[in-house]
Amino acid sequence: MKNLLTNIARIFLALYFLLPGIGKFIAWDDQVMLMEAHNMKMVPLLLAIAGIIQIVGGISLLLKKYVVVCALGFAVMTIVINVNLHDFWNVYEGINAEREAQNFFKNLGIFAGLLSLAAIHMEESR
Repeated sequence: MKNLLTNIARIFLALYFLLPGIGKFIAWDDQVMLMEAHNMKMVPLLLAIAGIIQIVGGISLLLKKYVVVCALGFAVMTIVINVNLHDFWNVYEGINAEREAQNFFKNLGIFAGLLSLAAIHMEESR
């Protein structure tokens, strides 16, 4: 049962990053506008890097390759995105602070799931 639950978690976490990674390139202009609304710098470069990491890491998780590295990398990425794009404590024109707070705390749950996935796979590799 542990393996089944771990595999389900890994697959859903993979999709959580893979699909938005693809979406970053499909809806490029929307993503750029969101990042610029949060006063981020080097937006095209950071957006491209994030999209590539999400796609490659998502595929790796789906294939059960480099799970610990991907999970920990996505955990760091999630916190960085949380602080820079879901900063509900700041006021931006056209940005709903309540929605950003919801996204912020949802991402903390994703962060916890990624840490758990990494820990489980560290145990398995011993």
